[in-house]
Amino acid sequence: MMKIDILTLFPEMFAPLEHSILGKAKDKGLLEITYHNFREQAENARHVDDEPYGGGQGMLLRAQPIFAAVEQIAAVKPRIILLDPAGRSFDQAYAEELSREDELIFICGHYEGYDERIKSLVTDEISLGDFVLTGGELAAMAVIDATVRLLPDVLGKRVSHQDDSFSSGLLEYPQYTRPYDFQGQRVPDVLLSGHHEKIRLWRLEQSLRKTYERRPDLLENCQLSDEAEELLKKIKNELDRRSD
Repeated sequence: MMKIDILTLFPEMFAPLEHSILGKAKDKGLLEITYHNFREQAENARHVDDEPYGGGQGMLLRAQPIFAAVEQIAAVKPRIILLDPAGRSFDQAYAEELSREDELIFICGHYEGYDERIKSLVTDEISLGDFVLTGGELAAMAVIDATVRLLPDVLGKRVSHQDDSFSSGLLEYPQYTRPYDFQGQRVPDVLLSGHHEKIRLWRLEQSLRKTYERRPDLLENCQLSDEAEELLKKIKNELDRRSD
C-alpha cells in the first residue's frame, strides 16, 4: 500500500482524489491519503504567511507550520515533494520513479512563494511546466493521479498503462470502439482483421507517425528497435514526398 500525506490550506480541493480510479484504489486498500491543514500547526495565531524580508510583492509561507506538520506526520523522513514552478519537470518516467515509493508527502503552497528554509525539508521539487498556478493543490493532484495509477492492481490489468503515451517513449496509437462506421468515419480494417501481427505493426507505425508529426523531440532520446527505425524511415520518406 502507498501512503500519501498532503499538506495544504485547502483540503476540500482534493475531492477528486476520492473518486474514480483513485477512489477505488483506496477502497481496495492499495492507497491511503491523509490531508493535513498546516494552519493548525501555526504558532502565531494560525498565521501561516508573512511579508518577505527586504520588501517585495505578496506574502510568503512561513517555515514553522510546515516543519511542525512534517514532524507530526513522520518519525522517519520519507520522500517529501514541494510543488514549485522552478522544480524538475514532471513526466511519465518521474511518475514511474515515484510509484516505487511506499510513502510520499506533498507540500502545497499558496501566496507568492515559500520561505527558502522550507526547502531544507524537501527531497523533490516538481513543476508541471513553465506556468504559475494559484496554489500547489492542482499540481499535486496531477502528480498523485499519474503516480498512483501505476501501482500494481490499481488499473485492474497489470498491462493497462504500458501502452499509454510516454510509457514507451512514444505517443499512443489511435484507438476505436463501436460502431464501425460513425458519421462516415470508419474503423481501420486492419483492426477487424484478427491478425495480431498486422495489428501490432499498424499500432507501432501509427504511434511513430503521431510522435514524429506532433512531438518529434521525443524521438531524440527514444531507444527504437530496428523494426521501428525502418518504419520511421518509411514515414519520413512518405511525408517528404507529400511536401515536394
